[in-house]
Amino acid sequence: MSRLTIPEHVMVRRLGEECVILDMASGTYFGLDAIGARVWQLLAETGSPVEIGEQLAREYDVTPQQAAVDLARLVEELAANGLLIVE
Repeated sequence: MSRLTIPEHVMVRRLGEECVILDMASGTYFGLDAIGARVWQLLAETGSPVEIGEQLAREYDVTPQQAAVDLARLVEELAANGLLIVE
């Protein structure tokens, strides 16, 4: 995975530390906790999985390897639900 893009049919709203994602194509809502919301924010800013993983490792005091594993798991779930395009 080299680049992550949020599709145009996906809308996001922050609610405190969390966020709600609306897939306008299907009308389905998804929720992200505070860490997931931070990942989403980084996705919107950079789209680079490497940069996102490095930033998460710094912010949450985890190893870069663990951050990469956790990020890959979330990306896989978001992509499977049509909320993210993995290039």
